[in-house]
Amino acid sequence: MRSTTLIAILLYTSTAIGQIDFSKPFQDCNVTGSITIYDYKNQQWIFSDTADAKKAMQPASTFKIMNLLIALETGVIKDEQTIVKWIGTTDTTLYGYRPEIYKDMTVKEAFTVSAGWVFIELAKKIGKEKYLHYLKACDYGNLDLSEMGDDFWNFGPFGISPLNQIEFLTKVYEGKVPFSKKNIGILKKVMVSEKTKQYTLRSKTGWTRVDGKDIGWWVGFVERKDSVYFFATRLIKPRKIVNPDFGQCRKNITKTILKQLKAI
Repeated sequence: MRSTTLIAILLYTSTAIGQIDFSKPFQDCNVTGSITIYDYKNQQWIFSDTADAKKAMQPASTFKIMNLLIALETGVIKDEQTIVKWIGTTDTTLYGYRPEIYKDMTVKEAFTVSAGWVFIELAKKIGKEKYLHYLKACDYGNLDLSEMGDDFWNFGPFGISPLNQIEFLTKVYEGKVPFSKKNIGILKKVMVSEKTKQYTLRSKTGWTRVDGKDIGWWVGFVERKDSVYFFATRLIKPRKIVNPDFGQCRKNITKTILKQLKAI
């Protein structure tokens, strides 16, 4: 990544850039966590919490970004329209009961609706040796794949920080990753979650439950004609605390702050 200017903005204080308030969106959602943003044009990092931005945790379904690229590059799938057959059963204790995803589906659909079982099936075919090769080549995460199960991105010691998430996304954007231009193009197309005349937003959510905590992510980047903003939002709460808005808060917090930065 290019040399950058660090801008530290402390969360839960009145600190703001101009009229931008970085703490209220978190307070409104009654959650803790952080948002990390990289202003590509101006080469500026913006942190709500510099310490949290460097702390690695399980990437959860945000790993589907990497997973899709590796599955394509290794030939495990031909393209995003490859159909994965429903395996007939899944662990609802770990992944919840989601009958709407218990069917044959394309990889693109699985990415969009975050059907974890599809990517677990792809992971079985890829194997951890190939994963480790690409993770090292991309400098992605802490490289600890010692989790016995195939779903190492949701459980176990494998982790990535918000800052590292953005470093990886920036490399993808610049084409500086060990994947073909074609496969990067497929990923970028699949990642589109919002498109207007002013911008295109490419993103992926993630949510896992480990060590008595809910960990929720939303990562991606906003492309405008004259600028690009990369973001990684991570929320954390004790599982014993009920917050029905936790999932939506990942996007609400991020969009509120991106709007204040005039990124969207």
